[in-house]
Amino acid sequence: MTGTGQDPLIRLADELGHLGRRLEAVGQELHRVGSTQAVATLPAPPATAAAGSTAGTSPTSTSATSAPTATPAQPAAPAAPAQPAAQPTAAAQSAPAGQAASAPQQTPVPQPAAAAAQTAQAPAHPTGPATHAPAYQAAPRPAPHPSSPAQYTAAQHPYAPPQAQGAPGWGQPAPYWPPTPPPPPGPTLFDRLGKDGAGSKFLAWVGGAVTLLGVVLLLVLAVQRGYLGPLPRVLGGAALGAVLVGLGLWLHRTPAGRTGAFALAATGIAVLYLDVIAATSIYEYLPGGGGLAAGLLIAGGGLLLALRWDSAALAIGVVAACAVCAPVITQGFTPLLVAFLLVLKIAASPVHLKRDWPWLAVTAGVPPLLASVLVIGRTDEYTLAGISLLAAVIGVAAAVLTINVRPGDTTALALAVGSPLPALLTTAVLDRTTGAGVAGAVAVLMLALWAAGRRSLPKNFTAAVGAVGVFALFQATTIALDGSTRAAVVLAEALVLAFLAKVLSSRGPLLGSLVFGAIGFLLTIAAAVPPRLLLDEPWRVDTPGFLVSGMLTSLVLGVLVVVLPWVATGLGVLGRHPFPWIVTGVVLLYAAAGVVLCGALLVSQDVTGFLFGHSIVTVSWTVAALVLLVRGIDRKSLRVAGLVLVGAAVAKLLLFDMAALDGIARVLAFIGAGLVLLTAGTRYAKLVATRRISADS
Repeated sequence: MTGTGQDPLIRLADELGHLGRRLEAVGQELHRVGSTQAVATLPAPPATAAAGSTAGTSPTSTSATSAPTATPAQPAAPAAPAQPAAQPTAAAQSAPAGQAASAPQQTPVPQPAAAAAQTAQAPAHPTGPATHAPAYQAAPRPAPHPSSPAQYTAAQHPYAPPQAQGAPGWGQPAPYWPPTPPPPPGPTLFDRLGKDGAGSKFLAWVGGAVTLLGVVLLLVLAVQRGYLGPLPRVLGGAALGAVLVGLGLWLHRTPAGRTGAFALAATGIAVLYLDVIAATSIYEYLPGGGGLAAGLLIAGGGLLLALRWDSAALAIGVVAACAVCAPVITQGFTPLLVAFLLVLKIAASPVHLKRDWPWLAVTAGVPPLLASVLVIGRTDEYTLAGISLLAAVIGVAAAVLTINVRPGDTTALALAVGSPLPALLTTAVLDRTTGAGVAGAVAVLMLALWAAGRRSLPKNFTAAVGAVGVFALFQATTIALDGSTRAAVVLAEALVLAFLAKVLSSRGPLLGSLVFGAIGFLLTIAAAVPPRLLLDEPWRVDTPGFLVSGMLTSLVLGVLVVVLPWVATGLGVLGRHPFPWIVTGVVLLYAAAGVVLCGALLVSQDVTGFLFGHSIVTVSWTVAALVLLVRGIDRKSLRVAGLVLVGAAVAKLLLFDMAALDGIARVLAFIGAGLVLLTAGTRYAKLVATRRISADS
């Protein structure tokens, strides 16, 4: 009875347990479907995550994951042991996408208890045999196709290094660089005058300038009115300068008084320097050498004081004051003034080497050059030549020392170019021999500096120095020579420069050679071999020396015309444009005609020599055309030049020789040119045929 009374309760308990398990299975299925849809909506799901989801849908996982959500009234005790095996799968399903990559390494092993639980759950379904079929989970949706290189990388390499941020530039805007603001405008003159301390500086320097001007006026007035004596004037000036320098040293001890100290020291040193000039040039208490030595000592001391105080204003003030006031003391521009200004230049050079003060170099370098020009015509020739050469040597030496210390100093370059100019200008007032000697000395100085500094000095510096040297060489040549000899020497110098360009592989000498060659050609057609010599019949010649000079000039011109294109082609300067070659050919024909006609007139200085010379010129042009055609079988340019020369020879034969020549000269010209042309045509045809046969074979 008890068994009968308990049977409905047991059956009810079984039904409730079966119903709970069915509800649990339905909830698990809904949870699985929701997880699959969430995975499908991810932007870049890893491949391993999908694999992990598929692995988690096995029957073992289905039964195992139901345990944590079971109701407390569930009596199915056999299903409890399946929980430990099902925990990894449940964790894999609930983990984020970034952690799902570890699922393949933690694949759960099916346990016997889980299999038994599945077997126990299946027969409890109340709907008949269909309930015993295993519950297959729905297949997971495929992962979306990656749409960017970053997703490809993430799908193929789940363990990417932390620094990998995807391919740069995908979906990222270009970096924005804000525009550079314009530089702020510099202070105006009004701002500078309104700056604190500007008024004190202005007053101090103006006061120093006025004081110095008063001292100069006092010295001049004392000489004119006879105030005191010469010695008290000199001693008074020295005492005043020493007091001003002492006051400057005393004021420099405090920072507030340094502006006045600079002005007082500059004024005092200038007073001392001018006092030495007056003692040397006016009162003659000091000899020339002693005065220059004393001036060098005073100027050097003042500039060393500026160097110690690190004051460019003091250095420039000392030099400018001495240079401006010195002509007043010397009563004009004299060689002694130039010497004292050169002393200032020498004293300023060491300071300029220590400090990059370009205005100091300008202030010390320009006055002696101007004085060297202004002294022209005020002294004898030899003194003028010596002063100008001394100024050139000192200026160039200072420029070389400066450029060695600071290669980019443009002031040194300007002084190197400008220092020889006064010496070159003085040649206009010197006699031919002295002027040629001065220009030649400058040429030797500058060309020697160019040759010695090609590898050690900056290129722009050596190029400028070389240009000045070449100009000085040309000036020396034009001063020393005249007439037809000048053209020959200029062309010879151009030839030397061309060979120098070839040896040194430098375009600078080539440019000089081209300039000299152009000037030499103009001198040739103007004096040495004028066109009248080639056209007029007969042309009066004064001396045989003229013909010899003309023949030599034409010969040098022809050699130069051949050498220049050769060197220019080797240096890569001359291209394939026909114009330079046309000019070269025309000048070469002119030079060849000059050589032949001058030689013929040397043999017979009359009409016979003129006519015979032109006959030889016509035949020689034809021979040259034959040579070009033969050499031009493989080169188109030579063939074209040969054909053009043939045309020129025929044109000369018909237009000039027919009218200018007569008698046997005309016959010889026509027969000679005709025979050469026949020979050229026959020989050239054979050569072309032979080459064509060899090419076909």
